[in-house]
This record gives sequence, structure tokens and C-alpha cells, in this order.
Amino acid sequence: MSAVPARAFMSIGEVLDKLRPDFPDVTISKIRFLESEGLVEPQRTPSGYRKFTSDDLQRLRYVLAAQREQYLPLKVIKSHLEAIDRGLEPPDTPGGAPRVPMSVVASDGLPTAEAFAHDPTELRLSRDELIAAADIEPALLDQLCDYGLIQRRAGSSHYDGGALMVARAAAEMAGFGIEPRHLRAFKSAAEREVGLIEQVVTPMARQRGADAQARAQETVRELAALSVRLHAALVKAALDSTLRG
Repeated sequence: MSAVPARAFMSIGEVLDKLRPDFPDVTISKIRFLESEGLVEPQRTPSGYRKFTSDDLQRLRYVLAAQREQYLPLKVIKSHLEAIDRGLEPPDTPGGAPRVPMSVVASDGLPTAEAFAHDPTELRLSRDELIAAADIEPALLDQLCDYGLIQRRAGSSHYDGGALMVARAAAEMAGFGIEPRHLRAFKSAAEREVGLIEQVVTPMARQRGADAQARAQETVRELAALSVRLHAALVKAALDSTLRG
């Protein structure tokens, strides 16, 4: 908590004041009850006082709105929040499954440096969710994992958005008869490109100064986008040469 500015936290009374304009009937007892049900988990000071963040406030708004406007039981709302925590969109129909945001699966054009910026709401997909979102057969996912093209998140049973992108691309390439075993060359090439970028960025990241890490991360994003563009340009040039005979 010491690394977070004091005003980044709110007391339960301050949270109540911010909620009441939109939810006049909310009370401190209601907030405490939602906490006891695991829908919000405020931090505690050494003396036991609750300290809420802006994220906690948004979660409470979501819960209260879902109760008032959709008449959803707390069990369903909690499942929605768990989906949101994993970077998914909650179901839009009763009994529906969480959805991967369209912004994640869109793949038009080549990525820019901004596309490589860290997203705090990284996806965490179960095996079944990954298979459904990528529209692939379980056997294809097994092959992609066997060849090291897809891995679970470190220390987790979930897959991230990168795994989803790989799975979707591999599925489309499979339509042309290109199997996962053929894609190992792509993985090897990517690892060599990452090694080259690390040679550039590592010295920057080791520099002293508050903005050293920020400069290193921005350089990673720019070089990642440039490497993808260069790779695409080289492949296109080689294919054009082949087609011209």
C-alpha cells in the first residue's frame, strides 16, 4: 500500500457518497454485505479500516446496476465479475457464456506499436473457452501445444490472448493444408527476432532513472511492430518474385 498514493484509496463513507447520486437506497450495510459475499474486496489498513480503490467503486456500480436493472442474483453477478476479471465480456443473455471482446480477435492490417502496449485486462481463457473462441477442434489445440506454439500462462491453467491469436491463425492455415508441425519454423524465427530485440532493449532497461523502464517498454513496442512489418514485407517480396517466375 505504501507504493500507492494516499488519495488513490477511499473510505467506505466516501464510496457511499459517490454511489448515492445513482443509487439512493445504497447503505454502508449493503456495501459490507456485498463485501461479505465476495463481490468486492477492499484493502485494509493495519487498524482494520476498509480502503477502496476506483476499481472497487466500479465493481460496486456494476453490481448495483445489475441488481436494479436486470434483477440478477448475486451468484450470477459474481460470475460476470469473474469473467470481466479475466478480460472477457459478460454474457449478454441469461445462461450465456462469457465472450471474447471483438477488439481482441480483430486482425485487420498490420500491428502498430500501440497494439503491443500492455493491456491490464489480459485475457485468461480456459481450454474450452479458447477452443470456442478460436473455433478449432480440440485435437488442433493439442497439436499446437505439443509443438510449443501455444502455452498456458505461467503458473496458471489459463491461456492468454496471444494463444488465441496463434490458434486462430493456425486454424486458417490448416485450411490450406499447413499443419502445426510445419509452423515450428515460424516459432524459431520469432524467437530469433525476440533475441535481437532483447539485445537492444536490455541495456536500456538497466539504466538508472525513473523513466528508464518506460523508454525500454516503448522501444519494445516499436521494434515489435517494425519486426512484424519487416517480416510481412520480406515474405511478400519473396512470394512476388516466385510468382513472377
